[in-house]
Amino acid sequence: MELGQKQQLITYLSQFVTLARWEKILSVLQQRTRYITIVLEDIYQPHNASAVLRSCDSFGVQDVHIIENKNIFTITQGVTIGSDRWLTLYRYNQRDINNAEDCLNRLKNEGYIIVATTPYKQHITIKELSVNTKLALMFGSEINGLSEYAHNNADVLVKIPMVGFSESFNISVSAALCLYDVMSRLKKEHDNWGLTETEKLDLELNWLRKSIKGGELIEKRFFRDFRE
Repeated sequence: MELGQKQQLITYLSQFVTLARWEKILSVLQQRTRYITIVLEDIYQPHNASAVLRSCDSFGVQDVHIIENKNIFTITQGVTIGSDRWLTLYRYNQRDINNAEDCLNRLKNEGYIIVATTPYKQHITIKELSVNTKLALMFGSEINGLSEYAHNNADVLVKIPMVGFSESFNISVSAALCLYDVMSRLKKEHDNWGLTETEKLDLELNWLRKSIKGGELIEKRFFRDFRE
């Protein structure tokens, strides 16, 4: 779709949502980022997996990459409360390949530094992690953690400092703590963390479509009138 037509479609569809919804879409877009992304490897606890998605939406992280080598990633709507609808989810679940390799290669090609979170290996703390480049924060399952491949192919290993008897936080808490720290520092230290205008337009259209009941018929009407 050409840029001009896309802008006209957005203007047209905006008539079919409430003013409050429209203002919310525009407000959330200004706080969205792809500078930080989350990678989840073989998460099998639906509650925790869903809580991570809710945190991503809350902190403004748009993209989540989901690796499913061993376990299927299941979303619990009662936990996400619909927040997953506003995220861009990439799932890596092809058979007979290492989906972690596929995911990490893609992210590295897109300029991300791969950050493996782990309580066990040599590491820096999350506060010592530089936000001067794009980051992909990678989390594994609570029992097994990240795979050996993820550890060996990460660019940085990080840990959240703990002072109790427990060796680790659960994944949903870990993700929320990391995102709060990284996003807070990113917004203070940089001004290039937001989406491009093209990315904003694409998400704006996508979110409008999801906000309108019977949106497909309304959009068909637009294209019919546009051609005429």
